[in-house]
Parts: sequence; structure tokens; C-alpha cells
Amino acid sequence: MGKTVLLNSFEAIADEEGCQTALIEIEPSLPLAQQLAPPLQQILHRLDRMKKAGAELQKAFGALRSFASMFKATVADVDFSLATTPATGDLTIDLTELFIAIAEAAKKRDTAVVLLIDEIQYLQKNDLSALIMAMHKMAQRQLPLLLFGGGLPQLAKLAGDAKSYAERLFDYPPIGALDEAGARLALTAPAEREGVKYNKDALDFIIEQTGRYPFFLQVWGAHCWEAAAKSPITLADAKRASDTAVAALDEGIFKVRLARLTDRQKVYARAMAAFGPEPVNSSDVARALKLSLSQAAPIRDELIKKGMTYSPERGLIGFTVPKFDEFMRRAMPDKPQR
Repeated sequence: MGKTVLLNSFEAIADEEGCQTALIEIEPSLPLAQQLAPPLQQILHRLDRMKKAGAELQKAFGALRSFASMFKATVADVDFSLATTPATGDLTIDLTELFIAIAEAAKKRDTAVVLLIDEIQYLQKNDLSALIMAMHKMAQRQLPLLLFGGGLPQLAKLAGDAKSYAERLFDYPPIGALDEAGARLALTAPAEREGVKYNKDALDFIIEQTGRYPFFLQVWGAHCWEAAAKSPITLADAKRASDTAVAALDEGIFKVRLARLTDRQKVYARAMAAFGPEPVNSSDVARALKLSLSQAAPIRDELIKKGMTYSPERGLIGFTVPKFDEFMRRAMPDKPQR
């Protein structure tokens, strides 16, 4: 829905304000400690260039050294002779101590540290819990280290499961489809800058086809640009573009997502697709597959963990990407068989 674009924008704003930023996209196969240590080291080097090294910065480098050593994270050019308290091996304690040390060094230099973490839903529960605890300590001490995280809709639940107070610690603004005016502007403004207009019926058709989903608006807009011979872009142009846009999505993101699924996950996803685009009751999917809820639940959880589906509320399951239900019906036209 545009979460990565937003994180990039937040990073640019923070940089303009003189903050020290690090943008990380979570790799599910790596522990959080190993992904955080290198960008945190870069932040410390930037802080070092801002002011002559003092005791607080030496402490921060020492904390990073102990942290990296304990969690087998790769860092370079860290003076291993720096005196520091050894890390405990407990990520919650050690990450908190590292954040405190870095934030105090930033505060001495009248700046702030801004961490931006994309795909945060892929963090393991213990890693997410440690991150939340560390940010809780930042809030309690009013230290200048902030976190912006982007993730799929299940993120709020995952955070709450990891730490019960997470719902009070963070805001969870949802990123949904654009409103009608915004969707139209996303199509017309770039075109008008190049002297091209859309007919109203063409715009109406694209809005309906895309569901005002930002990425799809980009795709349909690009294909309309290729399909139209002249301005204005007509309904006929939009319909031709829709055919090529759907084919491009099928060959691109949809097939890639399908290829990530096991056979039983594909069958479950196809059963979901039979109910249409809206989230469906998990019990209805299980019934369609002639499975008990306990038999279907592990497959459902696997799809959620892979980021293919999410649960907007208890008992419901939906696809994370719009139009994936349509693709599944095209890719697997026959009724699913267990």
C-alpha cells in the first residue's frame, strides 16, 4: 500500500532535520542483532564526526563491540580495546543498553537517531519483544532514539503478542487504498505534467479495476501511457491497458508469490479465492477443504507467516495483496483438492 515509500519519505525528512538515520529491510532468515549492528555502527561514526570523541561515545562504541561479539554480528573498525561491560547474551538487556548508549551520545550532540525498519512483521517473536522493550526504555528516559516500522496488517497483533504494552507504546496508522480524489490525482497529475489528459470514463474504469490500490494505479497508469496513441486517454485505451496490466501482474508479482507456496498452501489459498476478494471466515475455508479447524489452522498460520495472508479480526483470513484471489482462480481454475 506504500509503506516503503512512506519510510523513505520519513528518512528524507529526518535527514533534512539533521537526524542520524538507518533504514533496514528485515531479512527473515537473519537475527535482528546481526541486521542492526552494521547500520548502528555507521550512526556512531557519523556522531563521532560531529564532535570530538567523549566518554559517552566511547561507551557507545564499547557497547556496540560487546553486542556484536555476543551476537556474532559483523562490524568493522571498532576498537576492541574499548573498556565496556560485557554483553549478557540476553537480547532484551543488551539491545536496551546499546540503544541507551547510542541515544545518550546523540543527545550530547543535539541530534536524534531515527531507525526505520521495513517488513517488521518478519521479526521473530523474541527479537520483536526485545526491540519493543528497548523502545519502551527510550520513551521512559525520553532519549532521542525513535522507531518507524512498516509491516503487514498483522503487525499490531504481533507486537501485542510480543509485549502487552506495545499497543500503548506505538501508534498503528493503517495504510489503505487511496480515496477517490487521491486515486484520480495519482493518475491525472503525472499525465498532465506531460500535456496528456484522461477521459472521465477511462478514469472511472481504472479506479474500478485497481480498487484505488497505489501500486496498481502505477501499473495501470504506465500501461495506459503505452496503449494510448494520443491525448486524451480513452476508455478503449484503458481497457487495452487493463489486459496488459493484468498479464504483467500475473507474470510478475503474482507468479512469484505463488511459487513461494507449498502444494498444501496453494490449495488453501485457492479455497480462499473461491470466496472472492474480501476476508473470509477461516471455518468456511476449512469446510470447503473438508478439513477440521484444527487441521486447517497450521496451513492458515503458514500463509500468514509468509506474508501472503493476514487476519483482520479473529476468525477471518484475507489476502495481503488485492486481486490475488482473481489470479488464483486463473492460475488454478479447477476446484482445490486436498
